[in-house]
Amino acid sequence: MKIIHTITELRAELAAYPSAPAFVPTMGNLHEGHLALIRQARLLIQGSGSPVVASIFVNRLQFGPHEDFDRYPRTLARDAELLDGAGCDIVFAPDEAELYPEPQGYQVQPPDAVANLLEGEFRPGFFTGVCTVVLKLFNIVQPRIAVFGKKDYQQLMVIRRMVAQLALPITIVPGDTARANDGLALSSRNGYLTDAERVEAVNLSLVLRSVQTAVSALRSAGGQTSPILVELESKATAQLRDRGWLPDYVALRRQKDLLPPTASELIGNEPLVTLAAAKIGKTRLIDNLEI
Repeated sequence: MKIIHTITELRAELAAYPSAPAFVPTMGNLHEGHLALIRQARLLIQGSGSPVVASIFVNRLQFGPHEDFDRYPRTLARDAELLDGAGCDIVFAPDEAELYPEPQGYQVQPPDAVANLLEGEFRPGFFTGVCTVVLKLFNIVQPRIAVFGKKDYQQLMVIRRMVAQLALPITIVPGDTARANDGLALSSRNGYLTDAERVEAVNLSLVLRSVQTAVSALRSAGGQTSPILVELESKATAQLRDRGWLPDYVALRRQKDLLPPTASELIGNEPLVTLAAAKIGKTRLIDNLEI
């Protein structure tokens, strides 16, 4: 496996391969969820002679002024060892001056309909930063496949739409959320948790599972005996708040566009997803479950 820090060197290295790579963009501080995406990418290009490329770059543009950009862990040496063991061929690890040699005045502004709800409501500008860096990485790496984890569910949807609307020749492949044995979604930010907070953190996934169970019961009952959408969301939010969390949202949405389902969709067969973002202590966690 090669570790490459410049765009020029990366393009020269990729030119030696017979076909375009599979790509997994990350911000580093890797865990098993990232490695599962690398292994998934490896299977997708098996036998093609294509490389698997992972990027490691902590993208300032997607952090708000009071978020954790400065303290986000930079663990390149450890990350490289993990990526090598997972089957990655090339790690692209540019510094900020390499990726942004001048202020990034040209930025990708996703439409409000996807960028200003849920995560976008609580993290203004987040998806502009995400789309800008991902498009730039796509232009540098020129992948034919890119793998993104479902844990960042809204991000996956936003990237898919960007690729479709800009007619990029890239297939976006989702990767399932990796979880600890107790059900907590793996996240680089889990490392911020104290021991007590780590024990409590599993309740984020348990609350989402309670919403999932309530929707299943609602559908089985034909919508006659179970709570309506607002009550489902309010009850789940209260469960977290009562345990000492500070919830930003617990939402039940359609998978296709993350808009609220209609009454008929809620009790019918419309694919749904329940999503949550909440702080425990000083750490903000997100998670989701498809229904």
